[in-house]
Amino acid sequence: MVSQSNGTPATPFKFLIYGRTGWIGGLLGKLCEAQGIEYTYGSGRLESRDTLIADITAVNPTHVFNAAGVTGRPNVDWCESHKVETIRTNVVGTLTLADVCREKGLILINYATGCIFEYDSEHQLGSGVGFKEEDTPNFIGSYYSKTKAMVEELLKNYENVCTLRVRMPISSDLTNPRNFITKISRYEKVVDIPNSMTILDELLPISIEMAKRNLTGIYNFTNPGCVSHNEVLELYKEYIDSSYTWKNFTLEEQAKVIIAPRSNNELDTSKLKKEFPELLSIKESLVKFVFEPNRKTPVVA
Repeated sequence: MVSQSNGTPATPFKFLIYGRTGWIGGLLGKLCEAQGIEYTYGSGRLESRDTLIADITAVNPTHVFNAAGVTGRPNVDWCESHKVETIRTNVVGTLTLADVCREKGLILINYATGCIFEYDSEHQLGSGVGFKEEDTPNFIGSYYSKTKAMVEELLKNYENVCTLRVRMPISSDLTNPRNFITKISRYEKVVDIPNSMTILDELLPISIEMAKRNLTGIYNFTNPGCVSHNEVLELYKEYIDSSYTWKNFTLEEQAKVIIAPRSNNELDTSKLKKEFPELLSIKESLVKFVFEPNRKTPVVA
C-alpha cells in the first residue's frame, strides 16, 4: 500500500517500512500521511533475502525503516520458550535487512531497544549517570535482551544503519495494550524504579527527521532524564482517574511472578539532545503529549 496525505504535495522522500501490524510501524504510516511522505509497507519476510530485494526493487525507496521484530506476547517471557523464533526475526532478519540495504546504498532506520543495560556500580540508580551509546550492554537477564544486544553489536559494522534504542514506549493512546502506562495501570502491583522511557508522540517524528538528515550510528532514543513507575501512576491519578490506586512490590517479589528478569536503567541522551535541542525531558513530555491531551479530571484552580 502506498499512501500520501490528501492534497499535500509529495516530498522527495519515499519510505519502505517493515512492521505494518506493529505498534510503531502503524504510527509511522500515520506520520508519513500527515507529512505527505510517500510510503509503502514491506511485504517480504525479514529473514528472506529475496523477498526484501523484491520489495526494494518494486518500491525504490529513499530510506528503509525496520519496526518489525519479536517482543513476545503478552510479554518478553514468551521469548524464553521460543528462542529459535526470536533469533530468526530479531537477529537473522534484522541483519539480512541491514545487509540488503547496504548493498542497495540505502540507510536503514532500525528501532531497537535500550533494555540491554541495568544499573551497576558506575551507573547507579538515582545518580543521573546514564549509559552512553558506546557502552557495552551489561544486561542479559532475558533472552529478548540477549538477542537485541547481539544484533546491535553486529550492526555497528554497518555504516548505513541508524540504531534507535527505544525503552518502555509510551503514547497518547491509553487504550493500546502495548503502551507502558496502559500496562502498569492494569497491574495488581508494580515495582517503583526510575527508568528512561520513550514518548512516541514526540520521538517518532524525530526519527523521520533523522532519516531526512541521513543520520547513522547508535542513538539512545529516550526522553532525557528518568521517571519512576509511581511518578507515572501519580500523573495518571491526577489527570485521568482521581480514584485510581495501586500497590508496590519489590524486585524480589516481582521475580516470583515473571520468568525473565526485567531491565532497569537510565540512558544518557546527550547525543540525541545535541542533534535535537528542543527535545523535552521525560516528565515534561509525559504531561504535554500524553496526560494533557487525555485529561479527564477537572483542572484545580
